[in-house]
Amino acid sequence: MLGATAFLLWFSLKNIEAPEGQSKFDFIKGTWDKANKFWILVSGALAVLAHLVRAERWRLMLKPIGYSTTIVSSFFSVMVGYFINLAIPRGGEVSRCLNMFRLEKVPVETSAGTVVAERLIDVVFLLGFIGASFLIEYDKLLELLKSFLDKRNQTQAVNGSGFPFLWVALGAVVLGVVLLIYLSKTGKLKPIIDKLSGIWVNLRKGLFSVFTLEKKGLFLFYSLLIWVLYFMMAWLVMLAFDETRILGLDAALTVFTLGSIAMAMPLPGGTGSYHILVPAGLSLFYGLAPDKALAFTVVFHAWQTLVLIIFGFIAMIGSQFYKPKYK
Repeated sequence: MLGATAFLLWFSLKNIEAPEGQSKFDFIKGTWDKANKFWILVSGALAVLAHLVRAERWRLMLKPIGYSTTIVSSFFSVMVGYFINLAIPRGGEVSRCLNMFRLEKVPVETSAGTVVAERLIDVVFLLGFIGASFLIEYDKLLELLKSFLDKRNQTQAVNGSGFPFLWVALGAVVLGVVLLIYLSKTGKLKPIIDKLSGIWVNLRKGLFSVFTLEKKGLFLFYSLLIWVLYFMMAWLVMLAFDETRILGLDAALTVFTLGSIAMAMPLPGGTGSYHILVPAGLSLFYGLAPDKALAFTVVFHAWQTLVLIIFGFIAMIGSQFYKPKYK
């Protein structure tokens, strides 16, 4: 994953054509220097607010299954999760649950179930934003999709069937069957099944906690607020730059949607995928020069990452000293 991230980052940055006498670093730094820092700072504040709302929503999900946690514990755990995600893709979900267990003694399997439920809700909202983007920018996105499919078909025509992953999946299935037969014959399968059954009981409690919420309306409000705040973060950063300020809310929605898809990919903090998708959208849809689009994206992503590093580090240190009062 780190190798893929490094390659994608290199692949995107190599397209920057800095003015004569300037290095690529100087060009990106110049983009930062020209930015309106007020909008960038407000965007960072909204990011922290979105994470705080996410922490409160998590508390709301844990309450009906018997765990009354503090907002501090929840916020610290959420931020620790984001912090770990910057190094280990999807590792943040595990570390977030482990941190909550250490602070509030919530079983890891139970809190993991609520995190899975959270992610499913987030996917629904992300699909909603993708749908809105298609409605607003239908022609442009359809053209991009056709271009992608044409390139894919050309690649398959050159490389043959184009389905190497099918063989990988088939090999994994065969290996899994062989492993099950081995475990069954050696008598090691039943203890594993019993252990997994116990984990599933706790996981199921968290997974279905959303159906036992006392304040379902508040839960939906928090979910919508989180994604509205995410969108405003992207829009405010675009206001900070002369080249993107004039593009309007339509462009902000497209940038936000592409950025969300990139961040969902299993790469550290979306690094690499973010630097490919967002500049491509700005260049193809709105005619922004590729080097300027990439410089804007680098600054935007670096600022988001810096906010996560600062508050994630504070949360990790704070978690070592914070002692919630148990009833």
